Amino acid sequence: MDKTFLAFFAIFLSTAHNLHAQETQMSTYCNPLNLDYTYMIYNADKNISYRSGADPAVVRFKDEYYMFVTRSLGYWHSTDLLNWSFITPEKWYFQGSNAPAAHNYKDSVLYVAGDPSGSMSVLYTDNPKKGDWKAVPSILNDLQDPDLFIDDDGKAYMFWGSSNVYPIRAKVLDKNHRFSASDSTYQLFGLDMKKHGWERFGENHSDTVLGGYMEGAWLTKHNNKYYMQYAAPGTEFNVYADGVYMSDSVLGPYHYAPNNPVFYKPGGFSNGSGHGSTVVGPAAQYWHFASAAVNVNVGWERRICMYPAWFDKDGLMYSNTSFGDYPHFAPPVAGKMGQFTGWMLLSYKKAVKASSFLDKFPAENISDENVKTFWVAQKNDDKQWLEIDMQRPGKVYAVQINYHDYKSDLYGRVPDLYHRYIVEGSVDGKSWTTLVDRSNSFRDVPNDYVELGTPSTVRYVRYKNIHVPMSNLSISDFRVFGIGEGKAPSVVKNFSVVRQKDPRDAMITWNAHPNCQGYNILWGIAPDKLYNSWMVYNKNSLLLKSLTTDQHYYFAIEAFNENGVSARTKIMRIE
Repeated sequence: MDKTFLAFFAIFLSTAHNLHAQETQMSTYCNPLNLDYTYMIYNADKNISYRSGADPAVVRFKDEYYMFVTRSLGYWHSTDLLNWSFITPEKWYFQGSNAPAAHNYKDSVLYVAGDPSGSMSVLYTDNPKKGDWKAVPSILNDLQDPDLFIDDDGKAYMFWGSSNVYPIRAKVLDKNHRFSASDSTYQLFGLDMKKHGWERFGENHSDTVLGGYMEGAWLTKHNNKYYMQYAAPGTEFNVYADGVYMSDSVLGPYHYAPNNPVFYKPGGFSNGSGHGSTVVGPAAQYWHFASAAVNVNVGWERRICMYPAWFDKDGLMYSNTSFGDYPHFAPPVAGKMGQFTGWMLLSYKKAVKASSFLDKFPAENISDENVKTFWVAQKNDDKQWLEIDMQRPGKVYAVQINYHDYKSDLYGRVPDLYHRYIVEGSVDGKSWTTLVDRSNSFRDVPNDYVELGTPSTVRYVRYKNIHVPMSNLSISDFRVFGIGEGKAPSVVKNFSVVRQKDPRDAMITWNAHPNCQGYNILWGIAPDKLYNSWMVYNKNSLLLKSLTTDQHYYFAIEAFNENGVSARTKIMRIE
């Protein structure tokens, strides 16, 4: 056979392999979501550059989905809630729109952006892919964090609130008169921090001086019940969450859901699940999109997260955020959507080497499961690399590379951003095979999650940089997911939960396990309703400050490592 032809054929096979590695159809997702987040513009005068995505309003329109996000200069479109593409609209009235509301009504998508200091308009379009938005003349005023809702009977309402003083409020709107608002204002409910521990301000609800914020109303109707979701206590904290009040009537009275907070993700790598929206996805499965905190460059530095949602036999809305920043099956995967894959973190606290690093930002930061720490290379070029020794071979199913904006010097919606890199694996640290090939990618992937087309058993994993759009190559965490070849932990011993003098608090302790990475503490209002969880690394205690004063609870704990998850302890009731 002709040598030239053989050479050409080899190049063809190599190219086909690279394209396959880059375009593998994924069946899973991992928080935070890998969107091409917009760089914020309102701090540009202070030379603070950071990406952010927050306050997502997701609506279903003609069996497709649209996501509107604070100050993003456009919005995202998806056919399956897994793959999202950015839309720059033809006409857009709110370049700096804050905490948007959106609603699907008949043949149009309606949109409202928050504005606490001026008049507002309802935008509408029957072609959101094109983005030819039109505006109803301004008829609303002084609303922050609005939520537009049109009931099955055609009556329209506006809910709003973002305050540590005022409650969630409502007005009736007249659709036939430019959505003009009623003179009457309805007071729905406010914070009650003396009863609800999770509504208290601060990291881990630890601030005893400032009051928490109530914000981000979003109304869902299910089986003729109304579920008003609201966020507290503050968007920059790990404990930012969405709670629920329930009612048989759209304007109330509303009653506090006993399993609050409903969407809560305080521990692990990606923290926070507040100020969100709930939408019906494929196969009638509900999904909740919310804000997760980064809070490094500024307090408003955030990402988008997604969790499945359900309604139990007692009519309670609930979610499952256990292992909530590990891979889960995606919305299009019928029969498994929202389920945990069982792929564990192979890279946690493992030995790391790097081509270079700046003094205060060492390479070991990329395996510590802390979004606030990061590695910065001395240069931003194709000579930079990271290598993780996982100590033992493991079967790798997916990787996630979370880039960090260290002095990025980018502002607004910057065109033509892209990341290029290669991830390789090795059994012996000498002979390497390609696991992920982004060498020819034109995608902007700040939180790139890649499911391998074919799982690979390796001990070493290496990231090789080619190009990043930021001024500095910086990575928060390089996360490797799979299944180790060792044993999962045994059951945790001496698990204890002691409610404190302040019944909003409970001191939780257990024996440190010698063969684990961390623990999931699970609790709820009944043995079959352990809906809440807190992931804990490197500790054997937690002061939980999320409880409701007049509510009893049930608790359990499980341990986990790179090989799997232990059985849970016997469920205990705490008065």
